[in-house]
Amino acid sequence: MKILFATNNAHKLTEVQAVLGDRYTLVTPRDCGVTEEIPETQPTLEGNALQKARYLYERTGLDCFADDTGLEVEALGGAPGVHSARYATDGHDFAANNRLLLQNLAGEVNRRARFRTVVALILGGREYLFEGVVEGQIIDHETGHEGFGYDPLFRPDGYDRTFAQMTTEEKNAVSHRARAVRKLATFLHEYVRE
Repeated sequence: MKILFATNNAHKLTEVQAVLGDRYTLVTPRDCGVTEEIPETQPTLEGNALQKARYLYERTGLDCFADDTGLEVEALGGAPGVHSARYATDGHDFAANNRLLLQNLAGEVNRRARFRTVVALILGGREYLFEGVVEGQIIDHETGHEGFGYDPLFRPDGYDRTFAQMTTEEKNAVSHRARAVRKLATFLHEYVRE
């Protein structure tokens, strides 16, 4: 089954394809001729995920899904949250975002944080939402070279390594995105069987 995934991010594509398995073939907006930036102007992760999915569905008519992810840091009142990708700049500057996060947490004892992903699916014209959450801590310096974004700073509960120190397989076993995508995959499997 082909399904359009609202990303051109190769890391994210690989992560999600690994979770969905070979039963599904992911196509990107670029594959479908959508080359413009997909808007993300909503105040919530749910709103952004739905906005992106609707944007693609209106332009392609294809079954599609989109995700939005936020790092929610307790001591920062849930920030950066919906602004995680653009925390420090207008672009997706991971290094600047990580520097700003560490700066804003300097001297803070409470390092509790969670990653939350919301996936919005449009299938047969109907909309569905799936959520994945992983709790953890923000460590005080970047560690590891795998993954992307805040991965070098986030250590999930129950682990002594950051996401950036894990292989894709290890991260997919516990990550927020993988949890949301597994819910999506279970739903798709049931839907296709009917």
